[in-house]
Amino acid sequence: MLDSETKARIDSARDILVGKVPDPKSQVEQITIALIYKFMDDMDRQSEELGGKATFFSGEYKKYAWHQLLDRRFSGHERLLLYVEGIEKMNQNKNIPQLFRDIFKGVFLPYRDPETLNLFLKEINGFTYDHSERLGDAFEYLLSILGSQGEAGQFRTPRHIIDFIVKIVDPKKNESILDPACGTAGFLISSYKHILTQHQESSSELTPDERGRLMTNFCGYDISPDMVRLSRVNLYLHGFANPRIHEYDTLTSEERWDERNDVILANPPFMTPKGGIRPHNRFSIKATRSEVLFVDYIAEHLNVNGRAGIIVPEGIIFQSQNAYKKLRKMLAENYLWCVVSLPAGCFNPYSGVKTSILLLDKSVSKRTDEILFVKVENDGFDLGAQRKPIAKNDLPEALSAISDFKLRIADLKKQDSDNQKSITAHAVKKSRILENGDINLSGDRYRDTGIRVSTKWSMVKLGDVILGPPQYGSGASKVLYNGKVRYIRITDIDDDGNLKEDDIVSPSTIEKDCYLELGDFLLARSGSVGRAYLHKRNDRIYQFAGYLIRFRLDSTKVLPTFVFFITRSLHYQTWIELMRKSGTLSNINANEYRSFEFPLPPVEVQEKIVAELDSYRKIIEGAKQIISNYKPSIKINPTWPIEELGSISNVISGQSPDGQNYNAIGEGMSFYQGKIEFGEVFLQEPKKWTTQTTKLSIKNDVLMSVRAPVGPVNINPFSQICIGRGLAAIRAGEQLDYRYLFFILNDRQEEIKRGCNGSTFDSINRSQIEEIKIPLPPLEVQRRIVEEIEVERELAEANRKLIKIYEQKIQTKLSEIWGEE
Repeated sequence: MLDSETKARIDSARDILVGKVPDPKSQVEQITIALIYKFMDDMDRQSEELGGKATFFSGEYKKYAWHQLLDRRFSGHERLLLYVEGIEKMNQNKNIPQLFRDIFKGVFLPYRDPETLNLFLKEINGFTYDHSERLGDAFEYLLSILGSQGEAGQFRTPRHIIDFIVKIVDPKKNESILDPACGTAGFLISSYKHILTQHQESSSELTPDERGRLMTNFCGYDISPDMVRLSRVNLYLHGFANPRIHEYDTLTSEERWDERNDVILANPPFMTPKGGIRPHNRFSIKATRSEVLFVDYIAEHLNVNGRAGIIVPEGIIFQSQNAYKKLRKMLAENYLWCVVSLPAGCFNPYSGVKTSILLLDKSVSKRTDEILFVKVENDGFDLGAQRKPIAKNDLPEALSAISDFKLRIADLKKQDSDNQKSITAHAVKKSRILENGDINLSGDRYRDTGIRVSTKWSMVKLGDVILGPPQYGSGASKVLYNGKVRYIRITDIDDDGNLKEDDIVSPSTIEKDCYLELGDFLLARSGSVGRAYLHKRNDRIYQFAGYLIRFRLDSTKVLPTFVFFITRSLHYQTWIELMRKSGTLSNINANEYRSFEFPLPPVEVQEKIVAELDSYRKIIEGAKQIISNYKPSIKINPTWPIEELGSISNVISGQSPDGQNYNAIGEGMSFYQGKIEFGEVFLQEPKKWTTQTTKLSIKNDVLMSVRAPVGPVNINPFSQICIGRGLAAIRAGEQLDYRYLFFILNDRQEEIKRGCNGSTFDSINRSQIEEIKIPLPPLEVQRRIVEEIEVERELAEANRKLIKIYEQKIQTKLSEIWGEE
């Protein structure tokens, strides 16, 4: 375990370098070179103490020895020249092992400041060489700063995720273990530690000879010379005298193609260089994407009873291109037995990419007709940039579920039905996965919704009641509306399934086969998946866009309006959530929509249901029209004086406290920032703010957002709150009713916006708020105006309640269709 002194020394060495060497990767390289340099001298001196001779620094290289380098008789400049000459010549030193010569190949000192070098060497001098675990952990800590390798798509795998995968795959002492994209050798070292631990726990510790043979079982490839150097050092510091790490292009070279391994563990690069990869022709899957080729390579290079654990981006799980589908089919049929979904923030702060773990085992796959899906929502760390430890950790439960599944396959444990229904893990028949052409590997697609259907009508799939195949829309660009053809995009359909009437556009290319006919039913396949539109208009020509799918329904079997209402049901929404893919963009294709099942009453029964639901919907739409058109208005009497807010009110600017004062557990004073709905954020140290009255809002202050969108947002109902930079509080004076102030500011919203500044977004400052002019009738007139507006607002609120009532009536009727009480 890394001790605090060693950690502090590494941090100090980095701090010394950061001014001259800002790149973390270069810092790691400089520390690595210096450590190896120092350790060779340590070994020489240890040999001399035992009566032997120095071997590393002998002959013409004796003058470069570390202890000579630190001789106080050297000036800073002399030491700099000697060190530069030493590290640049060390790869030619035949007295040192080839491993060390390779490490020094091509290295140089990227700065020429004697003072920086003096401080740096002094810090490195505090390390001493041994093969203890402490030194290996120190180097692991040093490597943890690398994180991301930029456009190469390489992201350092978190240690706890590596250990989790290794525990599942369970490498043994007599097995060959490969990482074909090894980076800093994290998987190899974790596997080595795992094997040692297994033997220690079973009281059968390895003999020195067994340890020596064990170290020859590990092998790694990496295309980057820098990564090869770092992984060799890492393994060396963990006790590997001759690490087998090769600079090798796994995807384009055939030199090692015929080698097979018992265990393969990897986190391959997620990104493909521009123009793709140009692999040789021995891959079973023809592709140019690196993640596809790496997974194919790993599957192909397992021995008969081989096992693998691979971290993959979500593209492998659901992408619809042929190469991805062929890969998933090959895996599901021959190798794959478990998929573990990881939370999207696992690689923060270096990448927010969503990943999964594929577990391959030929023998396990042959013995079962199921694939286990495990969903990890918490891995013991929060998902922010700092990845701070938290109490929630699904990994132990996931590990247990995976172990139970393997034991059940081996007939060593009976099926635990409760476990199969857990949120964490569920097994799915391979036939169910393979029946869909896309062979999606997202576990949520196959999860039981928990909703039981007991309808008296038969269940049908959407694909059973359509005429002809579904059709994807036109991918034309939008142009200004030409008055003839309207282009319907997903964004043109609102949440209620109606067409919006603003921002009407036309398609740049006319596709007559994408013209809509009455009764055509559209479903969104990307982004707002599940959104539905039923075409009932013949006022112009309509063409639908590429991210929409048209279904033409067989009206002898089903009414289009009935299907539309089915898409308003909670059952449909639940199905959509389970089908929703977890990648960058949600996506459901036509075949997947075709598989959606719903109850189908006779057409005459459908007609009665539709008539009832339509009546409810008309009431809802009418109420919504009233609410959308209602805007409190104040008739201005020209005889009323016009006053600036600064003369009749007090404007208080917000000021946000330090972040460490915030909490969400209800302690201290309420805090609000920006456009607000009164929420649950508090300041832990409110005493610091009670004396700063300019930062506080009291009851009946009008709260105004001072950044986009600018304008009044609420009336403060609390006795005292703290407001942040995004808000201002306007406190009405004696001549002003606070409710009138709120309504008149809303009435003059457009005038307020015209007074805003800000190049990036609208904003308004305290002085500008004070300069806002409002009409100021007598106080009794203000109160009468408020009373009239309050009556109107009550009517609007009544319509909101009406909407909720009839929306519930719709859901109740839809639940009846599904057989619910």
